[in-house]
Amino acid sequence: MPDLSKIKQELDQKAKLARDKLAVYGQDIDLGQFKKIPEKREYPSGLEKLTPLQSETLLKAGVDLKEKERSGTYLQMDHDVIHAQSRQDGLEVLSTTQALKKYDWLWDYYWKAVSVDADKYTAYSQLNPYHGYFIRANEGVKATFPLQACLFLQTAGLVQSVHNIIIVEEGAELQIITGCATESYGIKGMHIGISEFYVKKNALLTFTMIHNWAEDIIVRPRSGIIVEENGTYLSNYIALAPVKNIQMYPKTVLKGKGAVARNNSILYAHKGSHLDIGARVDLRAEGTRAEIIARAISNQGTIINRGYLRGETAPIKAHLECRGLIMGENSVIYAIPELEGMREGVDMSHEAAVGKIAKEEIEYLMARGLSASQAQSAIVRGFLDVSIMGLPGVLEKEIDKAITSCEKEML
Repeated sequence: MPDLSKIKQELDQKAKLARDKLAVYGQDIDLGQFKKIPEKREYPSGLEKLTPLQSETLLKAGVDLKEKERSGTYLQMDHDVIHAQSRQDGLEVLSTTQALKKYDWLWDYYWKAVSVDADKYTAYSQLNPYHGYFIRANEGVKATFPLQACLFLQTAGLVQSVHNIIIVEEGAELQIITGCATESYGIKGMHIGISEFYVKKNALLTFTMIHNWAEDIIVRPRSGIIVEENGTYLSNYIALAPVKNIQMYPKTVLKGKGAVARNNSILYAHKGSHLDIGARVDLRAEGTRAEIIARAISNQGTIINRGYLRGETAPIKAHLECRGLIMGENSVIYAIPELEGMREGVDMSHEAAVGKIAKEEIEYLMARGLSASQAQSAIVRGFLDVSIMGLPGVLEKEIDKAITSCEKEML
């Protein structure tokens, strides 16, 4: 049996040494401007106790409180777990805190895909842990419907710090819709989310993240993914709502032969929003494949889109693609593709393009009866076509709803 107190001491010591360590990417954020503990308040005791406004906000983040066509739900508000329940045998949904107490073996996964001392944000999360979700699909289990999870920021001025662990055991298949949201658009706050994913041999995980933050929220996700032999990890990241500042750069390691990773992003930067979004995939085993695909629109905001593919052996196949669309003045898109091939025989490629809506396209659609705003909306929706993701119908429907709910604000 592991000495859990010793493990925690060692992690805390590493975190303390990294408390001031700046992140490799992204603007530095003063954590001291936010509070660690929310004011005393009564949180809902279950999904049925949420207000209509909260329910509507969560729905925009892909979370259906009626749990229709869902295999389970996790909801955390600030530092409190409101609901954690599986609706299918073989799927487990707990808070990470509860799971670490229940399973000694889970400490073999804790901080293994993400380094506790990577930067000041990972260090903060270790020293100020407040739950997060633990989701596991047992060996051979195939989820009938997506499982949903939401991290909800309710208290103004708070840092919400969570640690999530997702394990898809050998031969299992799991879809997760996870959303992040705030109580109202008027609050200021910060979210730090550590997420570790473990996709075992012949397993499949489709992970769809829909962000519904607010214009004064700062977000620092830190994610690591490990995929074993013939495992598949599909990530869909949707950021359409206003947000002050996001910086994320998940790293996927394809360690088993035939492992596959695909990272899709749909990004929209509103006026004043700063999105520094990227993904890295290390292809370490023969026959591994990876894609990083991004669609980015800046409307008086800033988008930095990073992509990094590292081929460490051969044969492997990998592709990186970023397409950006500029709308309006003071709009910025940086596309930063990187390829690193380390062996003869790697097959790696990239393409990047940034442009604007062509006047001819607007005029063409207007000549066929659309107004100028309708024409622009049609072009934007076509640019954000979710069919690029190759999603199951239920997930494509959720993302399409997210795009529809943001269309008026976007245009």
